[in-house]
Amino acid sequence: MQSFTDFPFHPSILQALSDEGYERPTPIQAQAIPKALAGHDVLGTAQTGTGKTAAFSLPILHLLNEERPHSDKGARTLILTPTRELALQVENSLKTYGRRLKLRSAVLVGGVPIQGQIKQLRRRPDIIVATPGRLLDLLRQDLLHLKRVSKFVLDEADRMLD
Repeated sequence: MQSFTDFPFHPSILQALSDEGYERPTPIQAQAIPKALAGHDVLGTAQTGTGKTAAFSLPILHLLNEERPHSDKGARTLILTPTRELALQVENSLKTYGRRLKLRSAVLVGGVPIQGQIKQLRRRPDIIVATPGRLLDLLRQDLLHLKRVSKFVLDEADRMLD
């Protein structure tokens, strides 16, 4: 793929990419995005700063938007990250690329009061970005249900074991 317009992304996603000044996919994006859009599992490795977050977030946003309307019954995507900082970066990317889409997301991380995150869950987000500890806390308290999740990202899986 020579350009992001070569992908069958929703026009709102293409506009967001253009607004951010992105014209051409990086090698990891060019390899991963077509497979993800086709519904295949993808295992991608690349150096920091090569666009891995966009490689998974762009197809997720497109596919979730295509599945609409949904029935407000819970998250359809779970993105698990090893750190709060990375979770917030992923959420920022999702909001940037999906700002013109009617998709909701929630960030569930430790180190901050849980009440605001419970409030986010009540809005029935389409996407959950979480760290393992907070995810387990909410699952154990029966405040989070993942039965509708059909898309799962384990971001920086190697760091998850640290």
